[in-house]
Amino acid sequence: MKTVFSSISKFISFTLLLFVLFSCSTFTSTEAYDALDPTGNITIKWDVISWTPDGYVAVVTMYNFQQYRHIQSPGWTLGWTWAKKEVIWSMMGGQTTEQGDCSKYKGNTPHCCKKDPTVVDLLPGTPYNQQIANCCKGGVLNSWVQDPANSASSFQVSVGAAGTTNRTVRVPRNFTLKAPGPGYTCGPAKVGKPTKFITADKRRITQAMMTWNVTCTYSQFLAQKTPTCCVSLSSFYNNTIVSCPTCACGCNNATDSASCVSERSSHLASAVTGPGKSANTPQLQCTSHMCPVRVHWHVKLNYKEYWRVKITITNFNYALNYTQWNLVVQHPNFDNLTQLFSFNYKPLTPYAGLNDTAMLWGLKFYNDFLNEAGPLGNVQSELLFRKDASTFTFEKGWAFPRRIYFNGDNCVMPPPDAYPWLPNTGFRPVISLLQPIMTMLASCVFLWAYMG
Repeated sequence: MKTVFSSISKFISFTLLLFVLFSCSTFTSTEAYDALDPTGNITIKWDVISWTPDGYVAVVTMYNFQQYRHIQSPGWTLGWTWAKKEVIWSMMGGQTTEQGDCSKYKGNTPHCCKKDPTVVDLLPGTPYNQQIANCCKGGVLNSWVQDPANSASSFQVSVGAAGTTNRTVRVPRNFTLKAPGPGYTCGPAKVGKPTKFITADKRRITQAMMTWNVTCTYSQFLAQKTPTCCVSLSSFYNNTIVSCPTCACGCNNATDSASCVSERSSHLASAVTGPGKSANTPQLQCTSHMCPVRVHWHVKLNYKEYWRVKITITNFNYALNYTQWNLVVQHPNFDNLTQLFSFNYKPLTPYAGLNDTAMLWGLKFYNDFLNEAGPLGNVQSELLFRKDASTFTFEKGWAFPRRIYFNGDNCVMPPPDAYPWLPNTGFRPVISLLQPIMTMLASCVFLWAYMG
């Protein structure tokens, strides 16, 4: 009997090991896929527009084809590795962060001699003789749906010690895009059809000498080790307020006073702006969830043919505000959204015939700016839905969202068994994640006792 029990234990362990290995391999291969924006990416287009005696002049443009994910201040950083010994003679609309060793050049000194240059955008207010179209936004790149006019960024580069024909030019390698930290993975540059340009008078079309494209995709798992937002829930039919899960974005380290800032602290200002503090380093308010942003969904009212929801977004970061923020919410009743107050709205339909996802963002100059933590660190709105008799119900948490993204990052939801339930629902079973394993072990013990 001991042999049988040992064999069963080994089988269970082997099965769990296979499951873990399969899950890890699946996670790795799909980490950059976003089900709500399956074709979203940032495309870098490198257009050679003219030849020079020792190289070429190119316009590099980044197009943000992501519907709701954007790059905010301090902006993007683009890097690559030259295929040969190219140098950058000059730039417009951008600049490299380092010049490198240009000591072998006499007279005219190149702008950059590094093998792996890193380029950043110029700031607003740059002199006009250093600008080109779509430049000088401080690296900010807005999303395609929210602000299409500002979803592209360009700079011009004059490359020397390079080829002077389509056959002798070599495509750069190892493109990297930071926004401003990690998260984007760029593929290899691929030569494509030359880009065509329309002149200002729209009477003539010119063409690039050569064009290559680079596609960069985003992964939240690469961008940060922990989530950046969480969701809390409440309703008019239940007094329970379901808070964000404890330690949803990390845990409050009681032994490290610098891990968070108490809102009741008498030294709040010095804790946030004291020595060694960076404007881009999160200075979070001490909470049970430790998330920089919380999204609260409150089922507010029930009418005969409609029902109303209130959404509140709260910032718990004392050192960071959010410009051009957005939410992506998935709920089956968005196909019957009747009215929206003080937010912009656009349906997202990545799959034909399914309209259950909405993108929400603030009104310009009204609430498109989410202030840092404090009395003004929140924005809110209300949504009015029309009921569909075939699907509408308040039972089993149907009135709550399936998932929520803030600025393109998936927020941590409470567990479904914690959702506010209707008062007449009765007994709520508590199901443990260990129940299947315990049941299996109990069966093994029973079988061993029976056969023993």
